[in-house]
Amino acid sequence: MRALIQRVTRADVVVDGATIGEIGPGLLILVCAMAGDDAAKSAALAVKISKLRIFADDTGKMNKSLLDSGGAALIVSQFTLAADTSRGNRPGFSQAAPPDVGRALYEAFIADMGALGIKTATGSFGADMAVSLTNDGPVTISLDV
Repeated sequence: MRALIQRVTRADVVVDGATIGEIGPGLLILVCAMAGDDAAKSAALAVKISKLRIFADDTGKMNKSLLDSGGAALIVSQFTLAADTSRGNRPGFSQAAPPDVGRALYEAFIADMGALGIKTATGSFGADMAVSLTNDGPVTISLDV
């Protein structure tokens, strides 16, 4: 699975003019299931993200994880993370999991994060979403598992 995480002070997702997910301090997680991914990769990605030490401790050093900080996660499906631009200017998305598998792994990832004790909010799989955030740092990290 592939993810792009951004440490945020706030983030939200709007679909058809209605806010469907929002968080305060924590992580905006854009996630993409890749071809061949399975539930074990979803669980591994959740554990990795939950333990990344990218939040400030009392001295201002990035020493705390999402679990340590008590932050939330806004999880948004983002199949365009699978973009392949190696053959021209139009991205190809054949490396992304098929939509039914992608949806199942997206939902599994949300459940995996929740099972770790992280408060989650979500986007809507396959919807046209407006995502808004205030990046904190900025801290943005790309992950593949």
